[in-house]
Amino acid sequence: WVGERPGSFPPIVLNLTDGESTDGDPSEAAARLRSLATADGPVLLFNLHVSNGSATPVVFPDRDDSLPDAFARLLFGMSSVLPPHMKSYAAGEGLPVSDASRGFVFNADIASVVQFLDIGTRATDLR
Repeated sequence: WVGERPGSFPPIVLNLTDGESTDGDPSEAAARLRSLATADGPVLLFNLHVSNGSATPVVFPDRDDSLPDAFARLLFGMSSVLPPHMKSYAAGEGLPVSDASRGFVFNADIASVVQFLDIGTRATDLR
């Protein structure tokens, strides 16, 4: 897709997961995806962890030290940094974001799932 549309906005890959990978370490595949690019930037890989846990969701973090386990830190490390327009959307929704915020939510509830998908796929004001 990237080779056929080199001038387009890069693809956004949304990985929704309910827990630890059962078929190996996904970080190499994630790195290969993020190495693909269009003239507008690299492929964006966003990770959304959903759970029935009661912990407060961690939305668009900019560091991994507040994450509860190695799997959460792995997903954070695989996630792309939010591009400026997505940071602006997130800030407009009242979310604390920084230049290092990643496209990652840990322990998402339904509200953070909807918010994540809206911010990560909104197609307005790109150019």
